[in-house]
Parts: sequence; C-alpha cells; structure tokens
Amino acid sequence: MKKEEKDFMLEKLMIRYGDELVRLAFSYVKDIESAKDMVQNSFIKCYNNLESFRKDSQLKTWLYRIVINECKDYLKSWNYKKVQVKSFINETTKSILPSLERTVIDKQNNKGLKDTIFSLPKIYREVVYLYFYESLSTEEISIVLDVSVDTIKTRLRRAKQRLEPLIREAELHER
Repeated sequence: MKKEEKDFMLEKLMIRYGDELVRLAFSYVKDIESAKDMVQNSFIKCYNNLESFRKDSQLKTWLYRIVINECKDYLKSWNYKKVQVKSFINETTKSILPSLERTVIDKQNNKGLKDTIFSLPKIYREVVYLYFYESLSTEEISIVLDVSVDTIKTRLRRAKQRLEPLIREAELHER
C-alpha cells in the first residue's frame, strides 16, 4: 500500500470514527484529554499496521479493539497510577472547581444515568456502552472484546440487573 493511500485512508478513519472512539476511550479512562491521547495512539498503531489488517473483521471493530487495548494498557501503567494520585491531591485542594470528568458528564443528557453506568464494574460498563451508546450488535461487541457472544449476552443481562435498582435509587434522589 502506498503512503498516499495509507494517509488518505487514515484521514477518512479519523473523520468517521474519531469522536466515537474518544467517547469509547473516555468510558474507560474518564478523562477527556487522556481519552484523546489514547485515540491518537490508536490511530498511530492503526496506520503502522494497516497493511497487516486481515479484513476478517470490519475496520470499525478493529479500531475499537485497538482503542480498548490502549486504554487497558494505560490503566495498568505506572504513569496512570501516578496521575491518579496527583488528580486526587488536586481535587481535594481545589474542591471548589468542578473536575474535568464532572464537567464533561454534566454537559451531556441523562447525567444520573451516566453516573450510574460509570459505577458499574468495567466488564459490564464496556458492554453497556458499546451496546447502547455505540449501537454495536452483540456479535460486534464479541469481536471487539474478544469474548464469546454468549458472554456478551450474559454481561448485558447482568448489567441490566445491576442497573435497575441503581436507576430507581437515582430517580428517588432526583425528586
């Protein structure tokens, strides 16, 4: 593949999927700037490996997989843990100012629902996000997360079971 073709293809992918990949990364790292960094790193990996893309899945699901792996690696990193400590210190010393995460969530509709979803364990949060917010099918989620379709269905069912009482409780607090 020629460099010009790769450049053009990457640009198309960035325009088409950039925003939704940032939202996906944000659902993991809960920081908009870190999410943008994860997506940028993912596009670099995509560009470097475009020629090795096997085409046995869609480019979209391949990109989702790259972003999710990038986020998981980041969350395991020492740098992330160091940032978390600094973030905690900054939040406690500047508690008057809203956090970036809170500002982003507040700007979106259904703040209570999003808070409730973010309170779920990661394995449930990711399937809920991909299924309801990104409108991926269970088969596509299975490819993205590299687990069986039955596992995805089970996680969705369990997430719904966990969300039901939390949503009821959140509705009571809003009244």
